[in-house]
Amino acid sequence: MKVLSLALSALFFSGTVLANDVEIVKVKMNGSASSWRANVTLLHGDTGWDHYADAWRVVSPDGKVLGTRVLYHPHVNEQPFTRSLGNINIPADMTTVFVEAHDKVHGWSKQRVKVDLTQSSGDRFEVQRR
Repeated sequence: MKVLSLALSALFFSGTVLANDVEIVKVKMNGSASSWRANVTLLHGDTGWDHYADAWRVVSPDGKVLGTRVLYHPHVNEQPFTRSLGNINIPADMTTVFVEAHDKVHGWSKQRVKVDLTQSSGDRFEVQRR
């Protein structure tokens, strides 16, 4: 009985995690000079119009928003999913940006991806310079 209880608790909490904060799975940045394109893959337990991942953004180290991709509908049957945003103006001397994700219930997730634009890859990111 105790094993069943633990198994049910684990199942409950794993399902709850999926429906909570949106997870940034991967960020791919392509660009040169100050014009960049970001392809961001998100994972979230979208349940419908009331609870879904509805945006992601690229921000500078000091918190300035450099670009925001609004997601206008839930992706209940498409997980994880990737969406792009072009014409992101990142100053040439800026070597690091962060990608943050948002869902309709929990707001901006505490989890974000740090992208080092001087590296070709890192933890959950890739960078290609043109």
